[in-house]
Amino acid sequence: MKTIVSYDVSTTDADGPRRLRRVAKACKSYGVRVQYSVFECSVTEKEWLILRDNLLGIIDSSLDSVRVYFLGDDDARKTEHHGVRRPLDPDGPLIV
Repeated sequence: MKTIVSYDVSTTDADGPRRLRRVAKACKSYGVRVQYSVFECSVTEKEWLILRDNLLGIIDSSLDSVRVYFLGDDDARKTEHHGVRRPLDPDGPLIV
C-alpha cells in the first residue's frame, strides 16, 4: 500500500532533536523523503504495522505528531510535483 507519512517533532526539549532524527531514520527505512518531514512509502500491511509501532515508540505524544495518509496504488498518478529535487519513485526501476 502507498502511504504518505508526515511528522512534526518538537525540538524545544533536550531530547527533541534525537527524536526527530530517529523518526526520519525509521521512515527512511520504508520510503523516500519528499519534503523535510514528509515521506512517501510503499509498504505491505505487515511493514506498515512495524513502522507504526516504531514511530509510536519514538515520539512523545504530548509534544509530537505523526500523520499518515493511506493512498490507493493508483493514486501516484494523481500526484503532481513542481520545483527542484524531484523525488524518486520507490516502485519504479532502479538503474545502477
